Amino acid sequence: MSVSGDFFQFTGGELIPVAHAIPAPLTVADSWLVSDGSTRALSRHLKRFSSSVDNLESDYLLEFFENVIATTPDTGDWFPRIEFREQLPIGEQLFFRLRHAPVRTQTCILWSLDELDPRQNPTVKGPDLSACQKLRRKANLHGADEAVILDGDGFIADGALSAIVWWRDGVLCAPDESTPWLPSITRELVFELASQAGHDTRTERAKPEELANCETWSLSSLQGIRGVTSWQNIPMGKHKMLNSFRKRLMMLSEGSKGENSVIA
Repeated sequence: MSVSGDFFQFTGGELIPVAHAIPAPLTVADSWLVSDGSTRALSRHLKRFSSSVDNLESDYLLEFFENVIATTPDTGDWFPRIEFREQLPIGEQLFFRLRHAPVRTQTCILWSLDELDPRQNPTVKGPDLSACQKLRRKANLHGADEAVILDGDGFIADGALSAIVWWRDGVLCAPDESTPWLPSITRELVFELASQAGHDTRTERAKPEELANCETWSLSSLQGIRGVTSWQNIPMGKHKMLNSFRKRLMMLSEGSKGENSVIA
């Protein structure tokens, strides 16, 4: 397996290994963590992917998803990715990349992007992945793990490859609809967990400096919940809620080959 994982094209009802680069650009993608055969909210990932490729027949997508799930190993930690490349002929547009899961950590360091939002389609996962990966690498050069994208007025829009949320006065908060953010499944799950535990939630427009002394998290399907320990010169709040929510989120994992894993 290469660093980027084994690559397959779905054609003729099966996944065929691909050893060459695909010239067509990435249109839609989705990925999730699989640990010893268990994953979290797989059906939501597949629904998000399906909603962005609604020109494909549901039976065809279902067959693709079933092949992807069957091909993902039951042991070890994996970070599979499904892809749709619209410019290719019908019947040759779906791809699967089987990758080993990168290292996960419980905390991270943030860095505010010092340029305008470069994303072209921020509400769809896929077309901006390459640009967002470059933003994260730029954050790495500044000693951080993740870049935070701001809108033109300096308000928090999104993480390059994660969702940013924070606790203010006991309320779980996230950027509101005035800033473009990718519909995050992990953010959705965490907000549901907060509500179930009796916590209030809300969205709001906030600048990074307005999160001073707030417990702040970075969310993603790979990392789950990571507590932010540093954000340039902004003092971060203590991680009072982190461990309990990480445990609750982990409890949502279920067998990825279960009967309810694939959407109809």
